[in-house]
Amino acid sequence: MPTPSEFASHEQLILPLDPEAALEAIFSRVFRRLSLRPPEPVFSVEFRPFSSLRSSIRLRDHRAEVRVADLLAEAPPIVLEALAEILLTQLYRRRASQEARACYLAYITRPAVRQRADAVRRERGRKRLLPPRGRCYDLDEIFRNLNARYFDGEMAPVRIGWSPHRSRSILGHYDSAHGTITVSRWFDSPAVPRYLVEYLVFHEMLHIRFPVERNGHRRVVHSRPFREAEKNFPHYEKARRRLVRMAQLC
Repeated sequence: MPTPSEFASHEQLILPLDPEAALEAIFSRVFRRLSLRPPEPVFSVEFRPFSSLRSSIRLRDHRAEVRVADLLAEAPPIVLEALAEILLTQLYRRRASQEARACYLAYITRPAVRQRADAVRRERGRKRLLPPRGRCYDLDEIFRNLNARYFDGEMAPVRIGWSPHRSRSILGHYDSAHGTITVSRWFDSPAVPRYLVEYLVFHEMLHIRFPVERNGHRRVVHSRPFREAEKNFPHYEKARRRLVRMAQLC
C-alpha cells in the first residue's frame, strides 16, 4: 500500500471502461494480499447514489456484496484499494493498516471532495427538524443570546431546531452540508436546566467555528482549540457532570 505522500504525488490513473468490474478486481487483489481466511468470496460491487460517502460490505453464501457511494466512482485506484482494505478488514475483524486509513482519509478530506459530498447531501438528503420554539425552550433565542455573548454576534444565523425523536444517544449535531444545528428533544423539558440546553447549543456552535481537522489517518472532531474554547462556557464542568449523570440513568 503506497504511503499518503506517494498518493499525493500520483496522477489519476485510468480505470477500465467498467468501473464496477475494475473495483471487483481490486477487492479480489486486496483479499489475496491480506491473506484473509479462504475461500475467497465472489465479489459483487455496485456504486450507489448515497447521500454521503458511506460504503458497506456483507458476506452471503460466499458472495461479498459491496455497496460504494457513487461519489467515489472517480477516485484514483489507490484510494479504492485503500477502501477495499478498510471494508475487508472490517468484514474479517482485522485492523486496516495505518497507510490505508491515511490514504483514504487524505482523499475524502480534500476540499474539492468535501464540497461535492456536501452538495450531494443537500441534493439527496433531507433534514427533518422540529421548530426551534419548544415547550420549554426557544433554541433560536438561545442561539442569538450565545452568539452575542461568546461570538461577538459574528456567527451567521443557521437553521436550528429540535430533533423529531427524543434521542438519548445523539444529544446535539451540527450538519455542515445543510447548515443546521439539531438538539435532542429529550432536553425540551422543565426538568432540564437552561444552562444545559445552552451548553449543547454552544458546543454545536463551536463546530461551526472549528471545523473537523485531519491528523495523519485520524479525523479530529474536537481539536485542542475547540476544547479550549468550550471551557469558556461558565457552566462547562457542571454541564458535563450533569450529562454524565443523565446518561447513567438511561
